[in-house]
Amino acid sequence: MYENKIGTKAAFMPNRRILSLWFPRLAAERAVRQGYGLPGAPFAVVGQENNAQVLVSLSAEAEMVGLVRGQPLRDAHAMCPELQTKLQNAYRDLAFLAVLRRWAGKFSPWVAEVPPDGLVVDLTGCAHLFGGEEALLDVVEADCTGLGLTVAAGIADTLGAAWALARYSGNGSDNLRSGDDIAQEARATRSRAAKRRHWERGGTAPVGRAKLLKTNRIAAPGQTRTALAGLPVAALRLDAETSATLARLGIRKIEDVIGQPRAALARRFGRQLVQRLDQALGIEPEPITPARPDVVFAVRLTLPEPIGLEADIAAALDRLLPPLSDKLRDAGRGARSVRLECFRTDHGVQLIEVNLARPAADPDRIKPLLMMKVDSLDAGFGFDMVRLSATETEPVTPHQHRGHAAAASDGKVRLTGTFAEDDLLGRIGARIGLHVITRLHPADSHIPEKSSHFVAAAWAGPAEAWVRPAGLRPIEMWRTEIVTPGEDQPGPLPAHIFWRGRRHDILGGFGPERIAPEWWLDDPDWRTGLRDYWRVTTHRGDRLWLYFAHGDTMSSGWFCQGSFC
Repeated sequence: MYENKIGTKAAFMPNRRILSLWFPRLAAERAVRQGYGLPGAPFAVVGQENNAQVLVSLSAEAEMVGLVRGQPLRDAHAMCPELQTKLQNAYRDLAFLAVLRRWAGKFSPWVAEVPPDGLVVDLTGCAHLFGGEEALLDVVEADCTGLGLTVAAGIADTLGAAWALARYSGNGSDNLRSGDDIAQEARATRSRAAKRRHWERGGTAPVGRAKLLKTNRIAAPGQTRTALAGLPVAALRLDAETSATLARLGIRKIEDVIGQPRAALARRFGRQLVQRLDQALGIEPEPITPARPDVVFAVRLTLPEPIGLEADIAAALDRLLPPLSDKLRDAGRGARSVRLECFRTDHGVQLIEVNLARPAADPDRIKPLLMMKVDSLDAGFGFDMVRLSATETEPVTPHQHRGHAAAASDGKVRLTGTFAEDDLLGRIGARIGLHVITRLHPADSHIPEKSSHFVAAAWAGPAEAWVRPAGLRPIEMWRTEIVTPGEDQPGPLPAHIFWRGRRHDILGGFGPERIAPEWWLDDPDWRTGLRDYWRVTTHRGDRLWLYFAHGDTMSSGWFCQGSFC
């Protein structure tokens, strides 16, 4: 009975179906969408390869004139002087691919990116919602046409088979080189030969693109081996060297690889060839890991009438900040950067952004910072929508419930302690920028100028413990300056010195404090060796910090490094 139940359930489980989407002109068409290049003119995206500029993505017009990917830019300009180009921006291309991933979520919630120009969708149990797989491909093609994108799609039982069908179905004969193949001729000859229309000489008319997508790029369930048999070996996602080696051995189609002994293939070409073949045929599983959805902390308010007064924007913030604060608290996060976007009735956008010294979700700590910059907004004919978002967030540790005495102590700290300091840093940072505000922290060094270092005040708290040096340190310290002592030196200190063009009579001094350089570091400023530091007072009222360098590797002498007043 138990086995019959299992068999009945298995009979109704749908076969795994994978959709692979390939955008062969993604970078070029993204740039064209943003207004680069002239309409109808050849356009290409240029990247760096082996210290040379090459074409990495081409528009349809550029491919029609005979240009190819990987071609040097200077050769492309020689072939097509009117070619328009733009430097590659890989980060923007990946961001655009992420946008397409969200679009592909309409077909299935299980979508993953295949950088730099592909997507993979698990269609299991979803195709019937669009009227079948053929109708789904019609929707894909219509959407991409509306977006101005070129797309090739493949559907099969496995990820490897769908990937191969999307990129090589219908192109198999082009990838199988023979001695009389027209694709082996020069580019100029091939571009002229491409214009020959065999159907005008009595041949069969070419198959339309939509029909090609339906018939050649959909492998029926359980027919993966048959669909892959006629494709070139490069469709197995092999590297170029392995594909070229197989072609030299006469193994050009996937059906030729299937007929070879597995052990011999693994010894000759490594484990990758056998693994890719097994993944494409479904012998070895290849799971699809969908991209994690972007967590967005944002709220929006649509207004029935345009607003433009600061009081109206303050009232809008009073309505938007509590729900944004609730979202942040529910996720256990605090905002480090908050952006206010105000959309005008003329379709313009005005925005302000503030940074917080500490991650926070309290509306009372965010609103004052935003109101400091509200006067910079240009309302024009008024704002009809306001959007508030936390663009940068950090995890916040929750506080445990405490007693009345501890709660009173926390309230005192909030009024006089770190919270007030954080709010002050946030207010100053809203004016001049948080990166400008710094504080000193102790450093692990006995060298005076290395005993502390600057850190960003917003990302580091105040130092709790400072190591007190053996002697006092001056209030102001600078790079060492040469001091010329007087001729008479009755003791360890000269009677007078010449410094910065003036004579200073020394009334008294405290010292010496001997400081040795760090022997494990070669500091150019400390190549004079041991130093004896003195705190001296001059007749002009100056309290200087002098030292005498003994000159282990350089000449000795007197120097001034700081002032105590």
